[in-house]
Amino acid sequence: MVRFRLLALALLAVPAAGQLARLVAADDLVIDRSCSIRAPEGPLVDARGDGLLRIVADGVTVEFEDWLSGDVDRPQDEFGGCAIRVLAKNVKLRAPRVRGFRVGVWASGADGLSITDGEFDLNYAQRLRSTPEAEDAADWLFPHDNDANQWLVQHGAAVYVEDARGVELARNRVRRGQNGLLLDRVLEPRVYDNDASFLSGWGLALWRTSDGLFSRNAFDFCVRGYSHGVYNRGQDSAGILMFEQCCRNRFVENSATHGGDGLFGFGGKEALGEKPAGTEFDHRRKGCNDNLFVGNDFSYAAAHGLELTFSFGNSVRENRFVENAICGIWGGYSQELHIAQNEFARNGQAGYGDERGGINVEHARRVRIEQNAFDGDACGVRLWWDEDAGLAALPWAKANGVECAENQILANEFRGTAIGIQVQHCTGVLDLGNRFEDVEVERDAPDGLELTAADPPPAPPAELVVLGRKRSVGARASLAGRERIVMTEWGPYDWQRPLLVRAGELDGAQRWRFLGTEPLLAVEVEGEGECTRSEAAGAAPELLVRPRGARAGLLEYVLVARSASGSQRAAATIERLDWQVRQFAWTIDPRVDVAGWRREAQGARPRPMQRLQLGYGMGGPPELGTDRFGTLARSEVELEAGEYELRITSDDGVRVSVDGAVAHEDWTWHAPKTATAAFSVPRTRRVALEVEHFELDGYAILTVELRRVAAGVRAIGDSGVERGRGR
Repeated sequence: MVRFRLLALALLAVPAAGQLARLVAADDLVIDRSCSIRAPEGPLVDARGDGLLRIVADGVTVEFEDWLSGDVDRPQDEFGGCAIRVLAKNVKLRAPRVRGFRVGVWASGADGLSITDGEFDLNYAQRLRSTPEAEDAADWLFPHDNDANQWLVQHGAAVYVEDARGVELARNRVRRGQNGLLLDRVLEPRVYDNDASFLSGWGLALWRTSDGLFSRNAFDFCVRGYSHGVYNRGQDSAGILMFEQCCRNRFVENSATHGGDGLFGFGGKEALGEKPAGTEFDHRRKGCNDNLFVGNDFSYAAAHGLELTFSFGNSVRENRFVENAICGIWGGYSQELHIAQNEFARNGQAGYGDERGGINVEHARRVRIEQNAFDGDACGVRLWWDEDAGLAALPWAKANGVECAENQILANEFRGTAIGIQVQHCTGVLDLGNRFEDVEVERDAPDGLELTAADPPPAPPAELVVLGRKRSVGARASLAGRERIVMTEWGPYDWQRPLLVRAGELDGAQRWRFLGTEPLLAVEVEGEGECTRSEAAGAAPELLVRPRGARAGLLEYVLVARSASGSQRAAATIERLDWQVRQFAWTIDPRVDVAGWRREAQGARPRPMQRLQLGYGMGGPPELGTDRFGTLARSEVELEAGEYELRITSDDGVRVSVDGAVAHEDWTWHAPKTATAAFSVPRTRRVALEVEHFELDGYAILTVELRRVAAGVRAIGDSGVERGRGR
């Protein structure tokens, strides 16, 4: 019965290769012999999520002549289904092309699977809520669990392979989605010449995957949670993700630049004892162990170039770490780590406190750092121990120890770093043959350093077999620098298509930039604004939009920029709300006694602000310091009849009232989060807005934006670009 139904769906034509050609005319097309695939242009639907195509016979080769397209006119966070389901061994997929699905290829138990020359473009992605002004904590990824296929279910993928051996992925291209190539419990994979870049999650992600070769791939601009000069969070995005006991893998000549992290590796919750592992599980020397990283570029990350924690025996050699915001290498609780002959330059310029610079290893043990070059890093090498009772109580810590001891720093060159070597609460640190030039503090080591003979160096790795012909390292040199990370609501901008993007404010005007490879031919403003244009040599055109007249309230406009390929339209609102803002230091906890806290504001002089945009980061008002300050703000604005919403970002507590009624309240100590509060204005009148905010400690932000919600008007994203296809 099944075979008869499939014959009814087939085009009985023989392609040039001599194989049967199959037409995808309905869901659940079962493939049990080699063939080529043809598909209509209209949207295809995988109704049950079990595969539009289902490949069930071993040794099948499937060639794709057309795109498998879902409903790409829907927002990307509504894409569903799987285009190609593989349930057999030694299957070869040649040039699969997928768009509009949650998962492109999902393969289970597919030993010997080969996917080559594929194209995965415009598939599932989460709509991001973080804006250029403020991070939204809801955008954070949580990759720490995947034994129940959480990555697949929650985040989607271009390719997801599970429980297989000997998989080959080569020359595939992934764009405009959240995740690229995800391998779950795969042994001996070979992954080369792929380009999974400009994604909002992970380019390559490994879960319990070992003995693989990953060479000459590009996993660049896999990032979220970044606004240049405002915040650098990364939100657990990464060019390469490696979680839960991934061992003996070789990463050679890959490019993983401009990521949340370049590579984010974590030993695993089972390895640490944070989840049940069975009574026979031995936590000794468990983690992502004995991996080799040679000749890769881990630069320009929002957080770390390479983060590899709770792991043993990894070797990092001859890689490039340039201008990572926090650290070149972060190696918390690493043991037997060898870092040699790498280039570190200008890392740590946006670090957090002492966590910054070239190499940072907390609770380092038997770490050997030798023959590296450091140039302009905030700190060259920092090793330290600190008190962490929670981690020390875990089975992993009890089995492996948490001392900072027996480390070696040998024959490195430090040039122009603020601090060369910083060692805190460590014993047995060997410091030999290091050279310093123009270094303000060569050594900061209150517990002392040893000057005895070094152990013999580890044996160099055997000659590497490198697959692939592409030269991914250096291929995106024209996009060097973290300022090239520009986020839209669907992910990082690819610097190809024209894009109008908000770039902050200047002297009361809203700044826009026109990005891309096409020249800006003309610009105009529809509504209550007027535009001036400036263009420096070699820079993107900058547009300044100012309101017409002096009216207070919400001034709406649409900016139209024309290039050869068409028009970019961006709708925006200029706020002129005439806020009166008082700020004060407090000693009475507002969570306990709000009336007493309010009394502490007496005597604070109000100051006018047209927009309530207070993004302090790790700082605060200059006159009040960084912690324990409060803000009271009030505005009255005339609004036309209609529906409105307040978009509120806060850290810490906030309460917002409209005409005396509380519209939003989160009176707690919390990380940055964004909420909206809707209200109606039945007739044109003046509306009173009141805001109370307290900052306890750490990060600080308060922004309140007023927006009109117009019925029937297409939604405008935080980047200012209309949502829909061709972002």
